[in-house]
Formats: sequence, C-alpha cells, structure tokens
Amino acid sequence: MTLTDSPPDVFHLSREAAAERDRVDPLASCRDLFLLPADVLYFDGNSLGPLTRAARERVREVTERQWGEDLVRSWNLHGWIDLPRRVAAKIAPLVGAAADEIAVTDSTSVNLFKLLAAALALRPERRVILSETAQFPTDLYMIQGLAELLDGRCEPRLVEPEGLLEALDDDVAAVCLSHVRYKDSTLLDMAAVNRAARGRGALTVWDLSHSAGALAVDLEGCGADFAVGCGYKFLNGGPGAPAFVYVARRHQEAARTPLAGWLGHEDPFLFDLDYRPAPGVERFLCGTPPVIALAALDAALDAFAGVDLAALRAKSVALGDLFLELLRRRCPQVGIACPEDGRRRGSHLALSHPEGYAVVQALVARGVVCDFRPPDVMRFGLAPLYLRYADVWDAAAALADVLETRAWDDPRFRRRGKVI
Repeated sequence: MTLTDSPPDVFHLSREAAAERDRVDPLASCRDLFLLPADVLYFDGNSLGPLTRAARERVREVTERQWGEDLVRSWNLHGWIDLPRRVAAKIAPLVGAAADEIAVTDSTSVNLFKLLAAALALRPERRVILSETAQFPTDLYMIQGLAELLDGRCEPRLVEPEGLLEALDDDVAAVCLSHVRYKDSTLLDMAAVNRAARGRGALTVWDLSHSAGALAVDLEGCGADFAVGCGYKFLNGGPGAPAFVYVARRHQEAARTPLAGWLGHEDPFLFDLDYRPAPGVERFLCGTPPVIALAALDAALDAFAGVDLAALRAKSVALGDLFLELLRRRCPQVGIACPEDGRRRGSHLALSHPEGYAVVQALVARGVVCDFRPPDVMRFGLAPLYLRYADVWDAAAALADVLETRAWDDPRFRRRGKVI
C-alpha cells in the first residue's frame, strides 16, 4: 500500500520543530557517546551500529597495553576470562533476563543451532521445528542444516505468518521466530506466541537481533524459553561482535548443547578428557572468548547505562512516526512495507519503491546511509541513542529530492553489487 491517508500529526513538521524536539529529548546526551562522521546521517544501525568513544578507547587499551605489554598474563591480570560473564550482566537488563540466564559467545547463527538442538532434545517425542516465511534466511538455514544432520529426527515446517498459530500441533517441538521481522519491521506479540506454544507443549526460540537495544524486551516476564541475539546491530558492539543466548532458568539443568567446548566444561582448566557441562547457562559457552571483540562490546554497552528503556522505545516510535508523516507529505509515490502503527513496529522502517536499490545508492552518495533488501525494500534503522529528529527531517528531504529529480536514474546507482 502507499502512504496516502495521513493520520493526525504527531507534532509540527518543520525542521525547526524537529530541532526543538531534539533540544528537549531526554536521550539527547547519548549521541555524544558515539563517533559519527559530521557529513553522514546514519540510518543503518539495524545492520551495524556505529563506534562508541568508549569502545575505541577500550580496544586501544586491550591491544596496545594489555595484549602488547602483559601478554598471556592478561587472562588473569585484566580479567579476560571473565569477559563473557561481565558482558552478559550488561545485556541481561536490556532483554528482561537475569544475568545467569545469558551467555555471550559465538555468532547468532551458531547459537541458534545450539538452542534448536537443545529444544529438540527437551521434546524427544516431537520432531517439528515451526517457523514462518518471513524469518531471517540464515535462521531457516540452521533449521534445515539441523534436520539434515539428524536425518529424520527433525522436520522443518515453514508457514506463512498468518497461519503460524494454526500450524501449532502436538508434533511441534519448538517455534523459532524473530521478535522483529528483519524485512518489514513487524513487532510480534512475544507473550501471545509463548502462551500459544506452551499450551501445545512446544518451546519457543526467539531471535532478538532487531529488537535488543532498540526496544524493551521482557523474556522472563512473558515466558520465553530460549533466545538469541547479535551484538553488532543496536548494541553497537562492532562488525562481527559476539552474540548472546538466553536460556530460562527452568531449562538450564536439562538443556544440552551439541557444541560442547572447553569453556562450557564445569572445570575448563582441568582439561579432562570427558566433557561434563558447566552448571546453568554457561554450558552454552564454547571456545576461547574473542577478547578484543568482547572488550569492544563490553565498552559499547555502557552507552545504555541509566537509559530508561521506555523512553528509548517512545523515541523510536516517534522517530518512525515523524519519518512516515514527512513522506506522506512529500513522497506519496513511496510504498510502505512496515506497520504504520508504531506499537506494532520495530525500530526500523521498511519502504518500497520499484527502483529501491538505485534510490538507496543515491541516498548513500548524499551521505544518508540506509540499506536495501530484495526485491524493492529500503530500510531505515532508527537507533534512538544517537539519531535526532532533525536527522529524520533531513533524510526525508533527501529522499524526496532523489525521487523528484530522478537522481537514482544514474548508471552508477543502478549497477548492483553485494549488499550487506
């Protein structure tokens, strides 16, 4: 559908009014924690969050002084071995979990594989993993790979989103979903899905990659069983930052991971020949911690210290509402591929245009960094810690100009390359 019928204004739409909104924004001071190029409007935090000042200094400290001077002694002298636990304690309140329900390790995909296998083992009489066609593809690949490995003991079941709850039956061991869909930014009702799955005896495995750090998540309060999330999007941990797993306490002693690494052993430094799982969620740790990457994520998470998650969510919704209303006024030819109701939307906008790829390239050339997803979706991440209302106004103006002048119709912008 297109942006036609205008809802009531959220506030006045001039740039001056947007700047005034920034002046009274309770999160305004958070922007100073980030290193943002002066000539860039950064709307790609849903793919890669920007560098924080604290992370830059921490990486320098870890590499130059700790690694450079103290070498192997740094594992104890500077607490490298405890980094996974320290980072977990910072992520936990952002996703509504206790610190001992979070483990920081590996990538999102690897962690998802671990949790899916654990969920199947907890429901040995069942074999179906249920997901939807809107799920992030790599999550589906993990399900498919697990099914191939288990050779008949795991059956992927993929349905259209509107048919998900109807597909829940007594064969389903686990339901695997994204809290916020990566392409259209739809925010799922986690509590309702958890209730429905629990009512049929199934477990839930959530992907929080597009929600952790952008909106309040309440894993424990809404009855989630398992979850994964990445560290490099809204958590700003850097490219390829370690991911995290959530295992509800009620499952921790029974849950097992098929990737049994030395750090998940109950006594890692015993170097025993037989694996015995560590108590609790730390059994989901695997290999040696990536210290530099963990240190960057640890420092980046300090940007959330003292931040009211309700205020974070309110600003995310307001930024999106402003952007959509500006587009209604100036870009009626742009389609909408995300919920217009901010309560049902994650922290990025999905807009559609037949020449979406070229439009995004033209915007990037003007310093408005957003991203593209096939076949025609333009995504604008709305990271409340550092984005301003004036940034939204300027980005909407740039988009309107690109469309009005057909700046996208340039061979440089139409030439497709790899898109991350």
